[in-house]
Amino acid sequence: MATHSPFICLSPADYIHPCNETSRECLVKSTQDAIPEFVKGIPELGVPVLDPFTIEKLSVPLSGLTFTFYQGKVNGFRKCIVDDVVSELEKRHFVLAFHCNLTIKGTYDAVGRILLFPIDGAGDAKVKLTNLRMKVDINTKYIKDDQGVNHFALKNYKYSFDYGDRVSFDLKNLFKESKELSTTVLQFLNENWRTVAEEFGKPIVDYAVELAIKTIEKFFLAVPYEELINVPIPKF
Repeated sequence: MATHSPFICLSPADYIHPCNETSRECLVKSTQDAIPEFVKGIPELGVPVLDPFTIEKLSVPLSGLTFTFYQGKVNGFRKCIVDDVVSELEKRHFVLAFHCNLTIKGTYDAVGRILLFPIDGAGDAKVKLTNLRMKVDINTKYIKDDQGVNHFALKNYKYSFDYGDRVSFDLKNLFKESKELSTTVLQFLNENWRTVAEEFGKPIVDYAVELAIKTIEKFFLAVPYEELINVPIPKF
């Protein structure tokens, strides 16, 4: 069997194993098998890379705090574990549930207040999410391209998530004038990680989900329906 360099993006036909029916078992296995290659993107077809992906700049507006993340690199999507896949072709409905360990590294600046603490900091940032759980619920449609080839397309979506087992923060220089106070507050943030994550984590998750959805949309437009599943499109 030929081996492939981890830096070479395979064509979808090489790593997608279409299901002959829409059973959960087949869909979960097919999706799990595809993820490590799917997240590498398909540059020649305009499908972007998801692991790692870069957050160039993301401002998180919070009550009393301005937190901005720069040049964040997000790693871990290639090792996501698929928990469930539901494909209801007649209802044009698709559900994907999975969990991942993700790491975000970059730089930040923050001015304002986190919980009880006044913040005036800037420096390196690292956030680790352990067993982040996510469920994406998508309404799909079927379209034909200019050559008359069938494709999946996204109509709309919603998602839910849980921070899972742990979120850990490593934010350097939370207080520019005091290393000791920076250490004390960082310890407090990690001891109260769920409260902190719920305070400012959602914009980051929203950003990641929006990027993933846009990637899926481009992927669907690049890959014909028949290469994704060996089940005829339902007649309406």
